[in-house]
Amino acid sequence: MENQFQRTEILIGKENLEKLKQSKIGIFGIGGVGSYVAEALVRAGIVKFILIDNDKIDITNINRQIHATHKTIGNYKVEEMQKRMQEINPNAEIKIIKEFVTENNIEEIINEKIDYIVDAIDTVKSKIEIIKLANKLNIKVISSMGTACKLDPCKLQVTDIYKTKNCPLAKVMRKELRKENIKNLKVIYSEEEPIKAINENTKNILGSTPFVPSAAGLIIASQIIRDIINTDNSISIID
Repeated sequence: MENQFQRTEILIGKENLEKLKQSKIGIFGIGGVGSYVAEALVRAGIVKFILIDNDKIDITNINRQIHATHKTIGNYKVEEMQKRMQEINPNAEIKIIKEFVTENNIEEIINEKIDYIVDAIDTVKSKIEIIKLANKLNIKVISSMGTACKLDPCKLQVTDIYKTKNCPLAKVMRKELRKENIKNLKVIYSEEEPIKAINENTKNILGSTPFVPSAAGLIIASQIIRDIINTDNSISIID
């Protein structure tokens, strides 16, 4: 039994570990939240991934993104994450896509069977396109709301988008989702009041921490694992 997934198998059993191995996860956005989702899922035993992000690692990413170091600055996030994940599990099957999501390319990006989609990007229009297609194709999806301007990871929770509060991104998303007649969406968000920039010169730059985005990513990974193996601990978003 002794292997790199032994401790996971002790908790969930061999059959459920096999379920994880057979599941394919699409992660949109490999930044502060998405990089930790990918890290936790590959360590848990999932081997099939699609990583979508067109950004390169910047020095300002180092404070919160797991693949960001002084050695990786200037490299594509998906490439560095793919490399890291395959060092964790050489058997991982990881497809990378360096594109910015739009209504024109979303159906080309999701053109194969995916069991779960993680929306960990910042752009509202792109988030809506991802969620619309997930609904159309009946793919499970969890969407990350804003983790910037927050200091307390204990305020994070998984709920339905229409039950969120104190999150500017969630407010905009609720409005746009109503226009698309989307009735529910599983999200992770923080109910902590956003913290304003201390320095007036940086008020247009969103402050962030190492521990709130990462905690959000780990919670998303936990939710996905529990949804896949159908544990009673999965959080229902429908009353």
